Amino acid sequence: MKVSVELGNKKHLKKEEKHVSPFQLGFQRFLQNKMAFVGLIVLSIIVLLTVASPWLTTHNPELTDLTSQDLPPSGEHFLGTDSMGYDIYSRLVTGGRVSLVVGFCTMFFTVVIGITFGSIAGYFGGKVDSLMMRFTDLMLNFPFLVFVLFLISIFEKTTVPLLITALALTSWPTTTRLVRGIFLSLREMEYVQSAKAVGNKNFRIIFRHMMPNAIAPIIVNATLLMAQMISIEAALSFLGFGIPDPTPAWGGMLNDGMDYTVMTEKPWQWIPAGVLIVFTVLSINFIGDGLRDAFDTKSTRR
Repeated sequence: MKVSVELGNKKHLKKEEKHVSPFQLGFQRFLQNKMAFVGLIVLSIIVLLTVASPWLTTHNPELTDLTSQDLPPSGEHFLGTDSMGYDIYSRLVTGGRVSLVVGFCTMFFTVVIGITFGSIAGYFGGKVDSLMMRFTDLMLNFPFLVFVLFLISIFEKTTVPLLITALALTSWPTTTRLVRGIFLSLREMEYVQSAKAVGNKNFRIIFRHMMPNAIAPIIVNATLLMAQMISIEAALSFLGFGIPDPTPAWGGMLNDGMDYTVMTEKPWQWIPAGVLIVFTVLSINFIGDGLRDAFDTKSTRR
């Protein structure tokens, strides 16, 4: 009797194991990665603070108060004020919107362009692949920062849509080459050849049969790309080419630290923004590493 019960339990467990999808197994491995899990929690907190910023701010982040310039942290101004009289705490909480929106939207459009170009080039090959890759190589070897600064400089004012457009138009080649390499290997698989043999259209084969098998490395690349775009936006704002005042941005707040007096005597004006940028980028990188280890079957790190 006990033997039959044990056999029944084993069969039941085997059925449950068979129903676990590769995505579910990857998600379970991701949750077991402590650094990735911590990164997910930290990023979630930062996103929630940014989304809830209208209810968390104590002052108007875009309103200057010339009577309250360069004040140290106090009960009225939690993180003090800057040389223009802006409340640093309010701008810090609100400034994450620009960085996160630019990072996410740039990543999204970059991935869309990269998937489109890479999948077409990798699937069709031949002259189509050669032509598209030569154009991709041209964009890849073009000075990235010079092109971004050129696009931004021809307009009177840098806006969030303009910054997203400039970054997306210069960031897609790397994703394109990644997707192309994946599709070049996938198009020789038996299930792709079978789909062609039964008369499936190219569009259906690419997005119904091949894309699900390529989505894991694309998601990992997109995650790391978002962290890179946040860093680039902060760097551009730090150099004075980002979103101008009065719109708050973390990179723009770091720009105040270029002044020697501010850097040495008024650290409350630039350290909080720097800390949040570091935490955000590190969190996204940890999440990206966790996704790579979870979904890359060839990865040796577990």
